[in-house]
Amino acid sequence: MPFLDSVARRKRFLYRYIKYHVLRPPVPEQKALLRGKTAVVVGSAPGSHRPVGWNESFRVITVNASQVAAADWLSDVPDITLMQFNQIEGENPSALEVRRVLRGRRTGSLILINWRHDLQRLKNGLARFDYGYDRLLTMSRYERIALMERCLGKLNLELDASTKWSNGVVGVALALQSGARRVILTGIDPCSAGHGYNDLRMTRLHATTDLEALTLLRDAGLPIFTADPAVSERTGLALWAG
Repeated sequence: MPFLDSVARRKRFLYRYIKYHVLRPPVPEQKALLRGKTAVVVGSAPGSHRPVGWNESFRVITVNASQVAAADWLSDVPDITLMQFNQIEGENPSALEVRRVLRGRRTGSLILINWRHDLQRLKNGLARFDYGYDRLLTMSRYERIALMERCLGKLNLELDASTKWSNGVVGVALALQSGARRVILTGIDPCSAGHGYNDLRMTRLHATTDLEALTLLRDAGLPIFTADPAVSERTGLALWAG
């Protein structure tokens, strides 16, 4: 029923618009880790690459289980991992796969996005699949919106799944907001399907929104690159050459 859907969407917009401006959420940042550094944001799309000139000074941001997708070249523990809330307790095939492949692994700073429960419940959920971390943080929906508005100059209240950003693009924004000298993407391809750590071939829900965000960042002249030649061709992002 299109009319009822339209009414519900308008109500959702009004509610989130008011809440966002009442809350005035802080813009997330990780300056202690990323300021002045080369940040490499590793997504889960098949075919990620170790950036040219890779060295120990690079800072690595992974998303969900992308540290597994890049395991053939990424041997160190990531500095930061962004993980969606449903990966902890969800029973859909994607969440089950994330927990399966991450079992026994760890990260530096783990940032759970849009976690709605208490911290102990989160710790218990992570312990069930033995995923370790040095620091455990959360980022609310409205903090993510504030981060993306700061970086893109555009307010997106995430009214449905197709208008949200992927964790990979949020990782790019976090690096830029944290003062990274440059940001290199790999395994982030809005035009692809599937994940490098399984064979489910799941469709990407955020393709249009992600491509728009990367285009805005590119056109703003911000120091973002891709290490993946095919992604450079499809998106117009500069190919990182070292």
